[in-house]
Amino acid sequence: MATFADRKEKKSGRWPLILWGLFAIACVVALILVGDLARYQEAGLVSESQAALRDVTDPAQLDQALKRYPANRILKLVTLANEKSAEIDAAARKMLGEAEPASVAKPVDLTKAGRGDLDTLRRDLKTAESNVTALKPRVAALIKARRDELESSARSLGLESSTIARFMVGVDEQLAEMTALTAKMLAARGEYYSAWEKCAALLVREFGSYKVTNGQFIFRVQPTADSYNAASTAMAAAKKRFAGLDDERGALKASQLTRWKNFVGG
Repeated sequence: MATFADRKEKKSGRWPLILWGLFAIACVVALILVGDLARYQEAGLVSESQAALRDVTDPAQLDQALKRYPANRILKLVTLANEKSAEIDAAARKMLGEAEPASVAKPVDLTKAGRGDLDTLRRDLKTAESNVTALKPRVAALIKARRDELESSARSLGLESSTIARFMVGVDEQLAEMTALTAKMLAARGEYYSAWEKCAALLVREFGSYKVTNGQFIFRVQPTADSYNAASTAMAAAKKRFAGLDDERGALKASQLTRWKNFVGG
């Protein structure tokens, strides 16, 4: 039979459980309220971002938009994405420039080149082509590093996980486009070096047997002339294709700005 003292002891033992239960309920309620507040605050950031980007027509203007709203975390994300894109583009172009020996970078008049000049040019062109091929993994590593930096920065801003997920989808789309453009740049430059080297190799092989008249090569037989013309045409086409990629770069920047405006609007 339970005594009064036993009942009192059991009752007093329930109080800690009750208090812990109330504390747990309070925590859950607080988390719900904090979550609602975070979503409300983020909705305000989205509205502010939309207003800031409404008249932005050039990626270079994103910094100015962020300066007007320096505390806007969504604008920070968009600006960071633009900055990393510019960094990748500048780094890739710098790598391409460094891959090209000085003797290849300056204009070479093949009609006036001696045998030694042609041999040196061939060697440097092969080096340049090899250097361009070696850039592929370096560019891939650069792009991955910038992606990781963007993801880390996005998470550090404390935005909703769904917002970060949407942002990273946009980042991956942007980087995929940049990877494709860079691959075209590398391919066009490599094809240019290869075709130029074929021209130089043919001239080395035929050295002493061809003539130069009015700036044109005159070969002994037509097949040799055809081979040279084919290599020269391929060289000119690759050079034109590489130069044309600047227009594609401009179009890519415009599409990236549209993507981030859509991200803010979404």
